Amino acid sequence: MPATLPADLLTAVVRRDGAAPLLTQYDDATGERVELSAVTLANWVAKTANLLQEEFDVGPGSRVAVALPVHWQTAAVLLAVWSCGATVVETAAEDDGRLDDADVVLAAQDRLPALEELDLPELLGLSLHPLGMGMTGYAGPARDFALEVRAHGDVFSPWQAPDPAAAGLHAGGLELRLGGLVDAARELAGRLDVVPGDRVLVDEQTATEAGPVAWLLAPLAAGASIVLVRSADPALLPGRAATERVTASLGRRVEGVRELGRPA
Repeated sequence: MPATLPADLLTAVVRRDGAAPLLTQYDDATGERVELSAVTLANWVAKTANLLQEEFDVGPGSRVAVALPVHWQTAAVLLAVWSCGATVVETAAEDDGRLDDADVVLAAQDRLPALEELDLPELLGLSLHPLGMGMTGYAGPARDFALEVRAHGDVFSPWQAPDPAAAGLHAGGLELRLGGLVDAARELAGRLDVVPGDRVLVDEQTATEAGPVAWLLAPLAAGASIVLVRSADPALLPGRAATERVTASLGRRVEGVRELGRPA
């Protein structure tokens, strides 16, 4: 059955080749490398969705603000919100004051002090540690995502089935339905010429500018995997592309690698 919801895209990858690398993340500022298979990412998605549903009653009609940078944990959070049938509200730091209509806010630890000054509902903080560990040096009111999520189940079943016609993403002036996210991902994958089996290298800046449909959902829709580079050092990209067997790049010209969206 064709995927109609964002979570269906990940389910299809798990069924096709769940053990293969799906999302590999580098951080050139710290030297970190993290690799997640489809099964591992799906496990994080299920735990996060259970946390949101069981602790915060997130479901269809809920609005979940995501104040996070491009990161592998952000991928899990986005897919978890959509698994619940809720709306992702993406926000940049300068827009934090517009979050008063969100039911839950998930934020990077470095953004918590500013958010704590606002009259917000439930607030969850993410350390963005490469191995998913909890926050350190924090004593504020936000709940620690890493500590909370571990207590929840590895299989997720929504209390209410998500509606493809419901709101799925609000980011700046962009608004997409849940089903529209899948349609947009397929359309973009075709327009960029992402093909099954591609290893797509995308740097943090490009991913931030392009949004989650481009850096996350389009590769999933095409049957491709992702090599995400944070704080990208241009000098390291050619060697990284060779090591990771990258076949295509998004928004970055890497010698010997096909650049998506550009004529051959």
